Amino acid sequence: MNCFMFPGQPMTLANMPVGDSAFDGLARRCLAVSGFSPLEEETFAPHLTESIRLQLFGTTMSLYRFELLLRQHGLPDIMAEHSMGIYAALAACGAIDSTTALELTCRVGVCLASMGAQRKYALGSVVGLTDGPLSSFAANNDVYIANYNTSRHFLLAGEWEKIQAATVEAEAAGAFSVGVFPCDAPLHTPLVDEIAAELHSIMADYTYQEPHIPLVDHLEQRRLKAADIPRFLVEELCRPVFWEKTFRALQREGVTRFYEAGAGQALTKFNRWIDSEL
Repeated sequence: MNCFMFPGQPMTLANMPVGDSAFDGLARRCLAVSGFSPLEEETFAPHLTESIRLQLFGTTMSLYRFELLLRQHGLPDIMAEHSMGIYAALAACGAIDSTTALELTCRVGVCLASMGAQRKYALGSVVGLTDGPLSSFAANNDVYIANYNTSRHFLLAGEWEKIQAATVEAEAAGAFSVGVFPCDAPLHTPLVDEIAAELHSIMADYTYQEPHIPLVDHLEQRRLKAADIPRFLVEELCRPVFWEKTFRALQREGVTRFYEAGAGQALTKFNRWIDSEL
């Protein structure tokens, strides 16, 4: 079995296939729905933050890479998604169209950015510790583990100063790599419940079809049904991403080949790390 994986927000606007007609078409579609084109360094919509632009670039790249993978490998047996990769994944499996995927990315991003107007948030990358001690450091500083990527690779999310304090504790406890990065909102934490009503309102504006390719969610490793999608799109922003559990569940289902549909190779690297511990 083969699986196409859809990663979350990339870190930078890089490696764009400029001049490729398929990518150019998607970039124009992105511009039409959001005011931002991944082909331009500047945005025509000044209200869009850097995080929103990166999210839109990520969705555009994932839609583009999906088309390339289809030509190379045909339809996958199953799909998986990580964080903001859900929107491109939903388009790829036929639950929504690509224009809707880009529009949802933008509208959700703008809604999340409203949180950053009130407080300064950050992500904390911690590599080298297990989740036991890291959970303690997170609780000590009132932040949350947002991404369980591997047994020793995590993202924390919360207020900036608290993330800094938690990563200092993690480094002192032996983490061999830590980093703090600004973000619009504490994604994948209960703090997003603050805007849950607005998010539910956004999701209710769209119609969702039954996926024609099975799509496994990163929370409970279930195959999403059309009726599940609106609720899941809000729930997944308020709960952690469990990538290691998702990868292992896919392997148990018989998946042996994984292809990443997105900017970069983050999920591919996580998979290699997880495989090395089996």
